[in-house]
Amino acid sequence: MDDGIPFLYPFSDFGLNIVGLIFFLLDLILDIWAVVTFYQEEAYVSMGVLIFLLVGSSVLLQAFSWLWYNYSSEEEKKELAKYIYLEKYFHNRTLLGVLHVCQLGVFLRFASVMEISLRSLTSAQRDGQKQGIAVFLTHDLSLLRLIETFSESAPQLTLMMAIIAHREDVEWVTGLKTLGSFAAIAFSVVMYHRVMRSFSKDKAKMTWIPSLVYFLWNFFLIAPRLAAVALAASTLPVGMIAVHFFLLWLTFFLWAWRQKTDFMDTPAGEWLYRGTVALIWYFCSFNVSKDDSRGRRIICHFIITRSIMYHFFIAVDSFVLLGLWWWDCVQPSVFGMPAWAVFICAGSSYIVGTIVKILYYKLCHPNKKSAKEKSTMEESEDMLPPAPACLREEKPGMDMVDFARFKAPSPPCPGEEKPGMDVVDFAPFNAPSPPPSPPPKPLTGAQKRMQKLAANF
Repeated sequence: MDDGIPFLYPFSDFGLNIVGLIFFLLDLILDIWAVVTFYQEEAYVSMGVLIFLLVGSSVLLQAFSWLWYNYSSEEEKKELAKYIYLEKYFHNRTLLGVLHVCQLGVFLRFASVMEISLRSLTSAQRDGQKQGIAVFLTHDLSLLRLIETFSESAPQLTLMMAIIAHREDVEWVTGLKTLGSFAAIAFSVVMYHRVMRSFSKDKAKMTWIPSLVYFLWNFFLIAPRLAAVALAASTLPVGMIAVHFFLLWLTFFLWAWRQKTDFMDTPAGEWLYRGTVALIWYFCSFNVSKDDSRGRRIICHFIITRSIMYHFFIAVDSFVLLGLWWWDCVQPSVFGMPAWAVFICAGSSYIVGTIVKILYYKLCHPNKKSAKEKSTMEESEDMLPPAPACLREEKPGMDMVDFARFKAPSPPCPGEEKPGMDVVDFAPFNAPSPPPSPPPKPLTGAQKRMQKLAANF
């Protein structure tokens, strides 16, 4: 871990982690209940699709968790074992592998976050190193929760909504599962964004009002997308929906590949990450832009252009799905609401979501440094050495530099000394410069993941 980064782990993030654990356990219980309910109703197709989503999402999460444990250097492992008892006992690679095969890797991460968080918050003196470890572990856990959101919760919610639209009858178990999935999606997206802001030490932290606005624009953009897929799935054959998903996923996968992402430490892990990004893009936008040296203004313009292209593409695809639902359905309606009203509601929601997103990045996005950091930068600028007077002499074709902000008197040029004037010896400034420092080692493991994702916020 980097000792020089002053991470702070507030009590509010600990509370959000507890809420996330409660949602995770509640979602697991409702998953089992939904499978049993489908079995009792002899809805074997729905039960098979749900089991496929549950197993596939769990395997994907365990794969990422296992890879990230392997990416950790020996120094990071020793640092974790020094502060976390669970990491000390489960340090054995074989035991870690058994836990992940048994689909328990995420539970181990939850337990580690809870342990280091409690030890950090309850200690008499706040230890910056413990807080930094808590932030690192929370980052990986929140990213896993985000992956679970769009590999399990969003597809499950789509399945439940398709069943509700097909039956036009809401059972309390199905309705409870639908509400739980909505809560998990909204919470995971906001929590992930807050964690990313916590790692961006050069940017202001995300308060509750921006979090609420961030939740709203995600809700208004994700809801019509899920509704369009669900309505199409309620009337079209399962095979057609599967083909539609595969074609869009393949398109997004190639798009992610063209962006040359560099998130994982191995080529196989990078391909897995690109496939997961393509899965997220099927439901929601996710920035994976590469942070290079072309300048922030050019990068931001590039991101905005791609964001417009993405939202336009998703809007067109969603309305095509709604059109197929309207064409295939005998009496297209949703609980008595005619098809034209469904189109208006979906379109209005997407437009409102886009407007709220623009307003968020214009007004609410915490993208500026705090006043304390600004004052520190200004003080460091005032401490710069003064320039000699001869360097301020104007010459034809020479760009002028304003040195008025330097408060200290400038030294005279040779021959300009006056009687009684102290002469400063500038010989030390002509000494040979020290050799350049070696280039820093490339980041790996958790530091690389956090740096790559935090640069997008």
